Amino acid sequence: MTNQRLSCGLDLCCAVNLNDCLIYASESRYDFICVSLVHPLFKREFISGPAKNRPGPLTRPDLILNSSDWNNRIIAKFSSLINVDSTNPIIRKNSEETLNQELGLASHFGLSGVTLKLKYGINKNVNLARIISDKISNHNCTFQVWIQVPMENPIRQTYSYRTEDYPEDENPWEWWNSFRVICDYNKKLGVSLIVSHDLPEEEEIDRWLGEPVRCLILPTTLFLTNKKGYPVLSKAHQALVRRFAVQEVQFILTGASRYQSVSYYHNYLDYLWKGCQNDGTVEKFARGYEDYLQCPLQPLMDNLESQTYEIFEKDPIKYREYQSAIYEAINAIVYKMQEERTIIIMVVGAGRGPLVTASLNAAKMAYREVKIYAVEKNPNAIITLQALQRDMWKEKVTVISCDMREWNPPDKADIIVSELLGSFGDNELSPECLDNVLKFLRDDGINIPQSYTSYIAPMQSSKLYNEVRQLRDKDKHPLAHFETLYVVHLQNKYDIANPKPLFTFKHPNTDALADNSRYEIKTFQVEQNCVLHGFSGYFTAVLYENITLSIEPSTYSSDMFSWFPIFFPLKEPVQLKAGDEIVVHFWRRCGSKKVWYEWCLSKPIPVSIHNITGRSSVIGL
Repeated sequence: MTNQRLSCGLDLCCAVNLNDCLIYASESRYDFICVSLVHPLFKREFISGPAKNRPGPLTRPDLILNSSDWNNRIIAKFSSLINVDSTNPIIRKNSEETLNQELGLASHFGLSGVTLKLKYGINKNVNLARIISDKISNHNCTFQVWIQVPMENPIRQTYSYRTEDYPEDENPWEWWNSFRVICDYNKKLGVSLIVSHDLPEEEEIDRWLGEPVRCLILPTTLFLTNKKGYPVLSKAHQALVRRFAVQEVQFILTGASRYQSVSYYHNYLDYLWKGCQNDGTVEKFARGYEDYLQCPLQPLMDNLESQTYEIFEKDPIKYREYQSAIYEAINAIVYKMQEERTIIIMVVGAGRGPLVTASLNAAKMAYREVKIYAVEKNPNAIITLQALQRDMWKEKVTVISCDMREWNPPDKADIIVSELLGSFGDNELSPECLDNVLKFLRDDGINIPQSYTSYIAPMQSSKLYNEVRQLRDKDKHPLAHFETLYVVHLQNKYDIANPKPLFTFKHPNTDALADNSRYEIKTFQVEQNCVLHGFSGYFTAVLYENITLSIEPSTYSSDMFSWFPIFFPLKEPVQLKAGDEIVVHFWRRCGSKKVWYEWCLSKPIPVSIHNITGRSSVIGL
């Protein structure tokens, strides 16, 4: 969470004087109000009828509030009389004109948001979706449209009190999904989720977490009264609020107040909100980078900057685990050693020296003499290594300014240590680098890490899909960004299935012919209707024996922040049904000067191969 403050609005069924309403809301600590722009009973007729030529203003003038209040403190509700999908052509035409009139008013007032309620499936909302899409697709449109969707179908809630079976009903998520598809996933479209008394299944709530939920609408009837006479939510509703608070949603309180002051509701929500503030190590580090697309580092092709080194060196977990692995490896070497000698450790890709320090610390713990070679190709990082060698490490460390693949060492190593791992394990070309330094290693030598495995999982994230879609590069095809992998701190997403292992690499690689190309097929089962936007990627690494590092969710190394997950997008969202099988094909392809990934689907529908021949995204050797 990046926002330390609760944002909560008050839904007013009637607002006689907007200034008075804003003062009332402000005194009760609410940030904004939801009001109708036109009186709810003010019926307009544009085809024929007595109201067609009615004189006088349609509604309040803009002069009653200043521009800042219109923009920041008012969310507009549309007239409940509007029915643009009516089978009656006169009602439909009148409704279309009324809706366009109110949309025009929202633009004129400079509102930041408008809201309307879905009561049915897409069959009764196609024309509404067309009008909304037409408006928000205009570049001059400055407001967002919040689509109010109930968490549970009202029909199901009605029949929960009856003994007979309820008729087959459509899940409200389907209403929203179809509506946003018709609107072409426009980023100005968001969800206002109306929280129900009976919450849906946990899986359905998880699915909503992958949607652009802008706010939770909380009816006052949800609140219980505690022993002190104040409003509180049930344990289940508290858990719901906490889960959505992580995504910094806003809240809207609707319904009549049952307490002395409506501020009591706000005070309670503010208390819940503050309890959701997570100041853990990873949360502090990632603050502001939630769902932010970043291109993976290419340290083999590019020289990293000092700031990048500094960030990764702050990781409290990674180097602790590396030090433990080196310590265990030293003990294993000593156990096999036939004669007393100095242990040779090579740190390849030494950066600014954190692994050199970890190796020296491990040797000190094991009471062993070591000789360390710190190999680094970045001439700027070499300056730091040479300074550390002169001032701290002394003769124990020899600094080598060279690409590890071109170095000819004077000795063979007992232990080779590297931190060439990327968010997908092998995406920073660790296999290619470590295969080239195999000749440095003694026959009974140890590689740290010993192995690493990448993982993939299907994912729904309307947010990330829109983020990729917005990317533009004049030198690239518009779809090229959908054939690129991104490092992302995933937050606004729904995991369709659990991750499965993909590619594994082991070191030292003693194969007669080292081949780091890979091809795997993975199958995932779909539990409920959802949308596939791409695949999340993770890795686990075995540093030595049982000492591991992992960003895969089920085995995640707590408090480690050196790696965010990776994201493989799809060019077009794939609509999934419960019971479907997702069959994804992944390739790791190798050329003389580059490595790249390709991916495609064969089920539930065939999807073309992304990044064929590495046309959009490669990793340079």
